Amino acid sequence: MRIPYYQVNAFTNEPFEGNPAGVCVLDKWIEDGLLQKIAAENNLSETAFFVREGESFRLRWLTPTVEVDLCGHATLATAAVLFIELGYNGDRIRFETKSGSLFAARTEKSIELDFPSWPPEPCTPPKNLADALGRQPREEVASRDYIAIFDSEKEVRELAPDMNALMHLDRDGVIVTARGTDADFVSRYFAPRLGVPEDPVTGSAHCSLIPFWAERLAKTELFARQVSRRGGELFCRLNGNRVSIGGNAKVYKRGELEV
Repeated sequence: MRIPYYQVNAFTNEPFEGNPAGVCVLDKWIEDGLLQKIAAENNLSETAFFVREGESFRLRWLTPTVEVDLCGHATLATAAVLFIELGYNGDRIRFETKSGSLFAARTEKSIELDFPSWPPEPCTPPKNLADALGRQPREEVASRDYIAIFDSEKEVRELAPDMNALMHLDRDGVIVTARGTDADFVSRYFAPRLGVPEDPVTGSAHCSLIPFWAERLAKTELFARQVSRRGGELFCRLNGNRVSIGGNAKVYKRGELEV
């Protein structure tokens, strides 16, 4: 079986920046075990698989080890493949996913994702969170993931977490964030429990970061940077109980998988 395949760097215009995602174009669903083997073989933080269903697309995302409920950068990558490579005629794509209906719209400057908003709440963090991060945050909150807030972008950039310790936390991921020097806020994201020690740019983390920083900064439109080694840029907006996450995408690889 041959599967059309693309590798797309999301949240960047550059070939070696942003977050690389695999995108597999399927005519029909194949066995789940094979999906997981393909994702493991690709060895990217996520591989997206999609099948057309009428006027929308069924979309799934797998890390090298597990299927996940929501992934921003691989959704952006899939939208870029549809818009740029496959000639999708509309300006708005509807995806049906484990997180409900998601949308991607083509704008003048980017592709804009319409995702749920997950406002974080105060929490009692696990005692080993600060030890795992190697530095004491100023504040901790939680939504899907733990969120550790630091005083400066420099602190966020310098963190070198203990991945083995993060594996033993009771949530899948940890977001670290601070005010940015040339952005409204910066972040990094660690999810070794999902087979992703550090994700280069994480759209789904911004489902929590956008409402958090929108409240703190008293503004609904925000520019964000994820300051991983590869780095990426996100154009963010809070829309009530939804968030808009805009970004660019650069197709890096086109080909086929033979399985």
